[in-house]
Amino acid sequence: MKTGSSSSKDLYYTKDHEWVRFEGPVAYTGICSYQLIGFRNIDQIVFYNLTGFKKRGDKIASIRYKDYRIIAHMPVDGEILEVNKNLVSGNPDILLQQPESNGWISLIKPTRPDERGGLLLPKEYQLNSKSTNAK
Repeated sequence: MKTGSSSSKDLYYTKDHEWVRFEGPVAYTGICSYQLIGFRNIDQIVFYNLTGFKKRGDKIASIRYKDYRIIAHMPVDGEILEVNKNLVSGNPDILLQQPESNGWISLIKPTRPDERGGLLLPKEYQLNSKSTNAK
């Protein structure tokens, strides 16, 4: 992923503190830094079955540090093209260091790359994170 290659208008969030950055017909997905509060490093990342079509909300990965565990979900319907090799091959802490850029979890091909329904713009996400309904 080329950091800064997309404008912020292509970046969206879910109410569950995940993000998706659309880049033409593909998109990068990841976990927001808010979700990672309390993590000092990553002990383990387990990827779920990453083949075939995934629906919004399907589990992609489980991220663990001591007793903390986060489940990363598909933010939109689509197909997973690849996972971030840094997370698999010895540098999982990039998820903590750069969670919303080079710490992406998966590269996907959204079923409807122009669909943004149910996703939050950065400003809306900031308000959601401050609300009493935020996780």
